[in-house]
Amino acid sequence: MTKQEMINVMAREARISKAAAGRALEAYIQAVGGELKQTGKLSLVGFGTFSCVQRKARTGRNPKTGSAIDIPSKRVVRFRAGKGLSDVVNI
Repeated sequence: MTKQEMINVMAREARISKAAAGRALEAYIQAVGGELKQTGKLSLVGFGTFSCVQRKARTGRNPKTGSAIDIPSKRVVRFRAGKGLSDVVNI
């Protein structure tokens, strides 16, 4: 599903305009990003938990040339689905 398709579904299900659904989705994305940047964790009961973890620096390979490249450490976002979401997906 694309972002625009998600906006269309949100607008239809919430019976709001596509513009309002777009603003709501953007606000949600900004809120999640801001919270992860500030605290590193966000839990939405029934949906899941977002968390930030530090990935270590490592050496990788350029697939085209086979030469070694250094990959720096960075923070990455992980998501663990909650029971409610898992139940919906597994029905």
